[in-house]
Amino acid sequence: MSTNTTDSRRKVTTRRLSEMKQRGEKISMLTAYDYSSARILDGAGIDVLLVGDSASNVMAGNVTTLPITLDQMIYHAKSVMKGAERALVVVDLPFGTYQGNSKEALASAIRIMKESHAEAVKLEGGAEIRESIQRILCAGIPVIGHLGLTPQSINKFGTYNVRAREKEEAEKLMADARLLEEIGCFAVVLEKVPAELAARVAAELSIPVIGIGAGGGCDGQVLVMHDMLGINREFSPRFLRRYANLDEVMTEAVKHYIADVKSGDFPNESEQY
Repeated sequence: MSTNTTDSRRKVTTRRLSEMKQRGEKISMLTAYDYSSARILDGAGIDVLLVGDSASNVMAGNVTTLPITLDQMIYHAKSVMKGAERALVVVDLPFGTYQGNSKEALASAIRIMKESHAEAVKLEGGAEIRESIQRILCAGIPVIGHLGLTPQSINKFGTYNVRAREKEEAEKLMADARLLEEIGCFAVVLEKVPAELAARVAAELSIPVIGIGAGGGCDGQVLVMHDMLGINREFSPRFLRRYANLDEVMTEAVKHYIADVKSGDFPNESEQY
């Protein structure tokens, strides 16, 4: 389906994502962490900007997503909101701000919404965080669920391998997906699960299912911006398609700049006052 629809500049909302699923239009989502990149992605027509806790990895250099704080997530979200006009902006609740304490979960979500002006939050997990999700939803805050490989639980899994290959885990994922829809989540992200299972979830749920490493049967796709643009060279999973090699482009540009400075070629007469 062509992206050049008559409402291509109309603001994306949770309702519009539901309409997109109903008419079979795929949903595009990318991560963003700052004003400049958000402005570029939004201008290109991205549907959803995810202020992901992957900022812990690609912005702060941490090995996992666990160290990033709520204050840091709010900082990134505020920056992204200034660059986004059309896209729906969703913010990850970071590790430790919602698990096991639904009142803290609500307080965390309220801080994100009030201080960043973002439009929705995303939480990892199913039945085990039901109470937290319900409290947030009762406050009128839209929620995206996240099932399958949940990076905040990496120490429990011990691996980033594909999840839900076995029947028992697949059945739990299906049950959790149904639960998230039932309690009011407006969408679900499925990460690194078998494509056949993800397609079943997308077919059964009336809410959009966004995949990352979950095959083409999902209602949309999400990638980390630094990965798909080739800024991050170290991460090369099967599901990643690189649309550029900005690491190489940026490195060559910086080398050229250094050479011009060293040689005295920069600045030239037209580049000074």
